[in-house]
Amino acid sequence: MRISDLAAEAGVTVKAVRYYESQGLLKPRREANGYRAYDADDVLVVREVKALLSLGLTAEQTYPFIECLRAGNARADVCPASLTAYRTRIADVDRRIAELTDLRARLTDLLTDAESWRKNP
Repeated sequence: MRISDLAAEAGVTVKAVRYYESQGLLKPRREANGYRAYDADDVLVVREVKALLSLGLTAEQTYPFIECLRAGNARADVCPASLTAYRTRIADVDRRIAELTDLRARLTDLLTDAESWRKNP
């Protein structure tokens, strides 16, 4: 299949497919005329990458999942490296939640202080 067919079937843009290829996530065959040729496995890879990016993983962090798929697994997240990538992302999210919780508390304190000062200048 051609790049536009792959993009349509996977629900991404052609530009996204080219980006995934530039990141080494896709390795299409080249036809005699130089066109890229993709197959059903590439559709699965692109869908997986799209889903993982939507979870905040970087393109680089999707490598273990893609390698897991290419190893013949039915799921991209059953390999040890994929599980480690999930754990790393969860730790990142936990860290961000802590940062946002702290920021919220500081803003709430500033708001409370400003409102009470306004009432009693």
